[in-house]
Amino acid sequence: MKRTRTALAAPALALVSALTLSACGDSDSSSSSSEDTSASSGTSEESAKSPEKPVDPAAELRRAALTENDVKGFTVKKPDKKYAFAASQDQMKVDKAACAPVAYATNQLPLGTPQADLIRLATGAKGPGDFTYVTLATYGDGEAKTTLADLAEAVRSCGTGFSAKAGRNTGSYSSITAETAPEPNGADESLAFKVTTKYEGMTHTMRAQAARHGDTIALYYAVDGMAFTQARPGNAKIGKAVVDAQSAKLA
Repeated sequence: MKRTRTALAAPALALVSALTLSACGDSDSSSSSSEDTSASSGTSEESAKSPEKPVDPAAELRRAALTENDVKGFTVKKPDKKYAFAASQDQMKVDKAACAPVAYATNQLPLGTPQADLIRLATGAKGPGDFTYVTLATYGDGEAKTTLADLAEAVRSCGTGFSAKAGRNTGSYSSITAETAPEPNGADESLAFKVTTKYEGMTHTMRAQAARHGDTIALYYAVDGMAFTQARPGNAKIGKAVVDAQSAKLA
């Protein structure tokens, strides 16, 4: 998960160039789907044999994880960990402590202290452009609600942006702004926000939405990867089809 590279202007964007070049042809998408299927069937068989076995949070998340069969027109895969800005919350150093939840949300790191978490990356079938990351995390009783409230407070407190560092990777956001977005189907509550950064003189806008479904939080984060490689402003939008498909699996 560690890789030396030139720092970009914002957290989570060190992987953009590599993903933009490979997002359409990554063979990992099919293996991810088959892995999810086998994990689900295997767990179901075990449950049938041992109905009183305690619920495994990680297994529950694998069953709920998005696959290509769930969302038409998108490639769905596990993101390559070697391009991650930080491998864990502990590696991430934020200049404003109050902004840490936003830093985690925009770098595919789970919020708070979940019992289990996983990440999927959805890319439109028409070619690389907007990437929508989906981070699922499940929590103990009541902890998901508190965790989402902490993220909301971070969005309110960090309007002027922040900087982050993880090893040799550095980045900064210029602004964080709350937005109004339709609440995902079946969600108990949600919040949406956008973040901006400057890169080679261009302003790039990325968007995030966090939705709580009981004790599980689904966090969506969109980046326009092509904008960075084409030296143009970026204005990423979260794929509605991705949100709808993931919400259906969490219902």
